[in-house]
Amino acid sequence: MLDIAEELHRWVKQGRDFAVATVVATHGSAPRRPGAALAVDSDGTAIGSVSGGCVEGAVYALCQEALQTGEPVLERFGYSDEDAFAVGLTCGGVIDILVQPVRTGVRSPAGGHVPGEPVGGLAPGESAGGHAPGEPVDGTARTLATGLAAAATGEAAALARIIDGPAELRGRALLVRPDGSHTGTLGGHPALDRTATALTRALLDAGRTTTIEIGAGTATEDGARGEGPGQPGGEQREGAGQPGGEQPSGEQCGRPVLLLVESSVPAPRMIVFGAIDFAAALVKVGKFLNYHVTVCDARPVFATRTRFPDADEIVVDWPHRYLDSQDLDPRTVLCVLTHDAKFDVPLLERALKLPVAYVGAMGSRRTHLDRLQRLRDTGLTELELNRLRSPIGLDLGARTPEETALSIAAEIVANRRGGTGAPLTGAHTPIHHDTARPVGRIGSVA
Repeated sequence: MLDIAEELHRWVKQGRDFAVATVVATHGSAPRRPGAALAVDSDGTAIGSVSGGCVEGAVYALCQEALQTGEPVLERFGYSDEDAFAVGLTCGGVIDILVQPVRTGVRSPAGGHVPGEPVGGLAPGESAGGHAPGEPVDGTARTLATGLAAAATGEAAALARIIDGPAELRGRALLVRPDGSHTGTLGGHPALDRTATALTRALLDAGRTTTIEIGAGTATEDGARGEGPGQPGGEQREGAGQPGGEQPSGEQCGRPVLLLVESSVPAPRMIVFGAIDFAAALVKVGKFLNYHVTVCDARPVFATRTRFPDADEIVVDWPHRYLDSQDLDPRTVLCVLTHDAKFDVPLLERALKLPVAYVGAMGSRRTHLDRLQRLRDTGLTELELNRLRSPIGLDLGARTPEETALSIAAEIVANRRGGTGAPLTGAHTPIHHDTARPVGRIGSVA
């Protein structure tokens, strides 16, 4: 749901009722991953996608039905060999989708509603006492609205929603921030909120969207790789117990519960060193891939806003000095396009020691061999040198700056997703490399 947060946040502010359908589990060649969403408002306007077109019509109808009933619903879609006209995924995959209505409006002093904030019933444990006019009334809708606002403004936060468990708790939401503070409640035993908060915070730290099952004193993560609850090989998280020997579990609210955790984190960083024409093209592609893009060059005549209108930041500084000043996370990609030893060597000496996702450097094969020797002379190990992608990019036969930028971006995506860069035609390898073990039925967590 957070992938369309900006538009949904606008809908909330406009007082538009809507229902949002979110992919909560996948198996096989499902086109969208957990967290992908489609939303439909009361006027029939739709945004987003859950399947790339295969089941959009059926999900659209489910959203309209949820708007009428006000109740969340969990539905599975898969391919049917027996019924060629059945609604399902022609790619052969399976997806489970949670459809949740969100009704908006605020309580007026007279007790009616006006557009602008979510309304409805309160979750167990939430009080409407002392309710000021203009505040949201419904606890779950208020939490969802707060999560949408956080994601829309780039704030780091994770939204945990119950997708299976006691029927009366389905759709309940908890919003967790990096410091461990939270908004909302899952509505069961207080220990459930504490356990869910701790696990959700850990997933937020990693920037992950996945499903976790909480029950019998343990938590099992399964949704990130398309797995279902209770399947063999599920990752068992340690440390589920609380201080004082308390063993919280979903069963304390009647039965285990399955949560979808969606993490919203600031965009990953792409730092492009070298203000050249190839960099201008790479900046555009980086923005298209939703990176926060910085261009850094020591030459002020080249590092200008006129030359790089699409960059988020333009820095005039020696590349290695700028890199030393930055606190980078493991999602960061570094693209060194200067192919000048006086810039490259001190920069790469530092970059290859950092726990970033990707380090690539432009240059001919002769330049690459000379650069490797210079880096060895600085004391870098072979293990560190093996992290360097040079010459940068995949072999696309690229000539123009735009084609070269595409080859660099393709290598970054392949590195991130575990792809090989080989043609899919005639291959027998999975199209989506982050899929794995079979999905279990969502309804099997009794």
